[in-house]
Amino acid sequence: MAIPKTKSSTTSSQKSDPVRSSARRHIRSRYTKAEMEEIFRRFSVQRPEPRGELEHTNPFTLVVAVALSAQATDAGVNKATRALFKIADTPEKMLALGEEGVTQYIKTIGLYRNKAKNVIALSQKLISDFGGEVPKTREELVTLPGVGRKTANVVMSMAFGIPTLAVDTHVFRIGNRLLMAPGKTPDEVEERFLKVIPKPYLFHAHHWLILHGRYTCKARKPECEHCVIADLCKSPEKTCDIPAPLVELPPQRIGEVVEQLSGVSALE
Repeated sequence: MAIPKTKSSTTSSQKSDPVRSSARRHIRSRYTKAEMEEIFRRFSVQRPEPRGELEHTNPFTLVVAVALSAQATDAGVNKATRALFKIADTPEKMLALGEEGVTQYIKTIGLYRNKAKNVIALSQKLISDFGGEVPKTREELVTLPGVGRKTANVVMSMAFGIPTLAVDTHVFRIGNRLLMAPGKTPDEVEERFLKVIPKPYLFHAHHWLILHGRYTCKARKPECEHCVIADLCKSPEKTCDIPAPLVELPPQRIGEVVEQLSGVSALE
């Protein structure tokens, strides 16, 4: 007598849990290679030379600025560090200022006490372990207090011209919302983005994605009507299929929108 075939528990569970099944199907990018090429081509036309919006004068001040930017806005960090970096733009000068001195400059930034402690500690480590110079490798950068993978990637890219992809909240959101590089963690999103971003565009990809998330594909309400890739976007949240005109945007005005300190110390 023929024995009827039974469905495996795995198959049953997949059919009974459409959410998990959907997540598996969407674990990879939903875009073809040609679509990703076109997306980043448009980003490159819109912003040919994108820049990070944290003000800095050298690799050291960049490390400090990025470390301070965790759970804070770039504008807020710029306002605090503009005066700080005028008097402490090297690890030695920062160490001489001391934790309390740093605190007085950055107290408008969230978690400022812990961040001031990290700034002094990373300054000390740079002096003791790296001769006062900011290292260029990710493995060395992440040994600095307050410096994680994201900060290390930003420094490698902006300070040393090494193509990397730093996943902040904007990049993480874009990767998942647009189904470009879905992942549960920043590391997963970074890994998947690196597989699908066309190599010729990798150097600027980090800034293009951040700026797209900051000014167009916003967290609370995406402005799809202003999006140059609206026709290519595969987000379930999309509200418009017609792409915005593809024109070059005006040059970024880094720091100019922040209230000028006019030489007034943050200590006053």
